[in-house]
Amino acid sequence: MDFPTSISAIEARISAINPVKYSATRNFKNGAVTHLSPYISRGVISTRDVFEHLKALNLKWFEVERLVQELAWRDFFQNVYQHKNENIFSDLRNSQLNSENSGIQKAVLNAETGIEILDEAIKELYETGYIHNHLRMYLASVCCNIAHCDWKEPAKWLYFNLLDGDLASNFLSWQWVAGTFSSKKYFANQDNLNKYFGGNQKNTFLDVDYSEFETLKVPEVLKENRILSLKTILPENENPVLENKKTLVFTYYNLDFKWHFTEDFQRILLLEPSHFEKFPVSEKCLDFALKLSENIPEIKIFVGEFSELNKQISSENLFYKEHPSHLYFKGTEEKRTTLFEIEGEFQSFFSYWKKIKKGLQKDFEQG
Repeated sequence: MDFPTSISAIEARISAINPVKYSATRNFKNGAVTHLSPYISRGVISTRDVFEHLKALNLKWFEVERLVQELAWRDFFQNVYQHKNENIFSDLRNSQLNSENSGIQKAVLNAETGIEILDEAIKELYETGYIHNHLRMYLASVCCNIAHCDWKEPAKWLYFNLLDGDLASNFLSWQWVAGTFSSKKYFANQDNLNKYFGGNQKNTFLDVDYSEFETLKVPEVLKENRILSLKTILPENENPVLENKKTLVFTYYNLDFKWHFTEDFQRILLLEPSHFEKFPVSEKCLDFALKLSENIPEIKIFVGEFSELNKQISSENLFYKEHPSHLYFKGTEEKRTTLFEIEGEFQSFFSYWKKIKKGLQKDFEQG
């Protein structure tokens, strides 16, 4: 799977969405998934952009509801991040049970778990920066619930390698699997993997009945762990000369080429060393973001802290989009575009979806 970065290619991918097939096949290996997540995560397009396209397809609500619901999960995770802030990086609701191990399994890092479907998925992740959402759940379950490992280090590893790495979606999904952001842990056995990803493997450590998972001992292949040392190599080019004028501050989470597109702004892509030290991403992921930024007219790359940028450009001239990892930014904050504008904190996806579903359906049916 490749992820082109030109505007025309991204628009073509949006046009190729098939909501009906998506609903029926999204959990399967060759399901009709949209492959739009890297562009949504990097802020090139929004969940609302996808929704607006769905409205133009002359379909019924029930035919698009599943896809809209999956888009809503992204906005829900962002809502949690917005209200919980740094707390999403530690056990949020429950303590993780049976997590006596730390680090990440050597077998996972080397794609040598012995589970053929997972090992192939890890190899694809390293090669392309992508892994199917269903496989992410399988992988997280093996790391946390089968290997009895604290979820945090494996979550950092996956985020580091994902082109669509999103702090909220990634870390909260790992917590959901590990049972710290949900009522129970998520397990999947070998039959489940075989069903959805076309395998026929038997006699693995996952080839057990679901009733056996809670008492399953850590398989020998998963006992050796590693502590990661992840680092992002930022560009070393000399920073550009900047004017103290109206400036749009783009980030790793906002590469929206349409943002104030026709207006006279200076445009800066801010890459903060402190942010990438805390949340490192791979060279492949950073290169992908830099290529996407080329769609932004006259973009200038600034490697440094926001405070350094603020010394050159006064706060009244700085404009940026809201993101929970940038609460210290100064200037004019603009809201991110979401599926449905709603205020307040939600304790579960069910309560969030219940609140926005009627409004979305009405909007959809009105065209």
